[in-house]
Amino acid sequence: MATALDQPVGVVKGVGPIVAERLGSLGITTVRDLLWHFPRAYQDRSRLKTISQLTLGQHEAVAGTIRDVRQTYWRGRGGVLTAIVEDATGQLAALWFGMPYLAKQLKVGTQLVLWGKVTMGKRLSILSPEFELVTEEEPLHAQRIVPIYPATAGIGQKRFRRILRAALDQFGAEAPELFPEAFRGKRRLIAIADAIEQIHFPEAMAAVALARRRLAYEEFFVLETAVALRRRAIQHDLKGIAFDIPPKVDQRIRRRFPFRLTAAQERAIAEIAADMASPRPMNRLLQGDVGSGKTVVAAYAILAAIANRCQAALMAPTEILAMQHFRTLETLLKGSRVRTMLLLGGASAAERRANLAAIRQGAVDLIVGTHALIQRDVEFARLGLVVVDEQHKFGVLQRATLRWKGARPDVLVMTATPIPRSLALTVFGDLDLSTLDEMPPGRQPITTTIIPPARRNEAWQLIRRELEAGRQAYVVYPLVEQSDKSQLKAATEMVTHLQRDIFPTHRVGLLHGQMKPDDKRERMAAFRAGETHLLVCTTVVEVGLDVPNATVMAIEHAEHYGLSQLHQLRGRIGRGQHTSHCLLLVDESEASEKLAILAETSDGFRIAEEDLRCRGPGEFLGTRQHGLPPLAIGDFTEDIRLLMEARQGAFALVESDPGLSKPSHRHLRQAVVARHGPALDLAAIG
Repeated sequence: MATALDQPVGVVKGVGPIVAERLGSLGITTVRDLLWHFPRAYQDRSRLKTISQLTLGQHEAVAGTIRDVRQTYWRGRGGVLTAIVEDATGQLAALWFGMPYLAKQLKVGTQLVLWGKVTMGKRLSILSPEFELVTEEEPLHAQRIVPIYPATAGIGQKRFRRILRAALDQFGAEAPELFPEAFRGKRRLIAIADAIEQIHFPEAMAAVALARRRLAYEEFFVLETAVALRRRAIQHDLKGIAFDIPPKVDQRIRRRFPFRLTAAQERAIAEIAADMASPRPMNRLLQGDVGSGKTVVAAYAILAAIANRCQAALMAPTEILAMQHFRTLETLLKGSRVRTMLLLGGASAAERRANLAAIRQGAVDLIVGTHALIQRDVEFARLGLVVVDEQHKFGVLQRATLRWKGARPDVLVMTATPIPRSLALTVFGDLDLSTLDEMPPGRQPITTTIIPPARRNEAWQLIRRELEAGRQAYVVYPLVEQSDKSQLKAATEMVTHLQRDIFPTHRVGLLHGQMKPDDKRERMAAFRAGETHLLVCTTVVEVGLDVPNATVMAIEHAEHYGLSQLHQLRGRIGRGQHTSHCLLLVDESEASEKLAILAETSDGFRIAEEDLRCRGPGEFLGTRQHGLPPLAIGDFTEDIRLLMEARQGAFALVESDPGLSKPSHRHLRQAVVARHGPALDLAAIG
């Protein structure tokens, strides 16, 4: 149901067609968008100084009376408008360059407040100050704490403040209040109308903190209510498959694993087995550090589903990872009667028709593939389990699409690197969580070193020593081909240089994501077999290559990657019996500070938290891949306690009113559907 805040931004006083178009370029199309366009910072201009108290080099606020105004023109260089401002303690000059139209406002005898940086030329001066004439109206630009807005699309700060003031005067009282007074009182939350007013035009900085807390709490509460509704819908769906996993089946599956499982793997398997035995569809996230053994846990679930005469599908984000999973599972299933298929996008029309018919007729038990699995023409005979690897690279809607391929298949999603707790509770909050927090025995430590440009030859010498000892190495580049728009080195150009000039006695290969599938398979096989000694590649090797003999990885332009991605890349080494080395080749010394945590620790959970703090959730997950709108004011790293408080309240509310049908929850229901309904498939409460 539309409200006053859903009206076009053009209804706000002072917003004509041109300004509306500029606001639209910022994503501000409604009154609500405008009111929720929060300041990025504040300047305290409430403390006025006398002219004699001003400090050179500082930004200061000063009040006075204009005693003289003069306009000076310079040939070919525009002009300067000078106002001599006086108070009881002295005089100063305020200068504006190329702004002659201000003379209409700056009249002799006018009182005003100036804000700007104090300098000394021929006399005490403030260059290009913001100013406000002293009137009976509420001050917006001086004599108060002044908001500074982020990108304003060519609309000056002063005009932007006037537009916000008009919007608040017209519509501030219309903001719907989601929380009853008693609820707010228990949680020390101010009313929404007060919060919107104080976040834009605060009476004091303490008021900003109270306003921000209220707005962030509401943002988290609405998000967590959406997550709770989705989670409840899945948990109360009794149309799933109750798998039977008796001791005989359990033992038969375990005999396929040629090693002893870790305690963490055993715990995760027990949680998954309990989910699969329930008539409710499983919806579980399996997370763990690089190399913690997630694939084996997934293989247990896959074999349990197949033992119950159901099909299982494993979806990976890249063909390389899909092929790696297929090889691993084929090895585990050697000698079994399980019928497997690798479904990728590059098959011929005839081959694809035959594959689709086999899946539809139930002639295949396990299908491993990429996004090809969720295309419309893929139909399963009896899909019982879906395993989605690299969940954050698919997004919520794609995961839901694969669920719909079966009546209500169990879903197990895996992440390649740990997910920070705040994101596990939100982006993945509809999932139960299993964590692998220990490594299988035998993983070798990886020494990580940051290499500045002056020490580049040390990296090549270390790689050469390892190659001469019979080991293999990766060199990773951020680009496939050189670009006019970027100074970054590219894999296709550097492979020739490395082969000819650096490693002429060793075989250097090339692998990148733009190759044809058959070429990729051929290059990977050559490296796996030891025919290629050094593999020059892009981040296509981030997941999916398992070569125990590879002991060195050099990553060029390492500062251009996220910390979690670097941690995942280095997880390609350290898989054999020899000590491994990860070399982070950087272009500038400042990068060393950001990357230092990788040299300090191999704890992926700690690295993930730092990565989220540095980059924010959008970049951490891949822009908008997670399907949820960005937060306007809440912060997943700084506000974790507030997030937990909001989550607790939201889940309790959904438990007491699963349909948000009470009259007091009407505004909350509308907010949940408007903000998160499409992304989280919440049509049921629309």
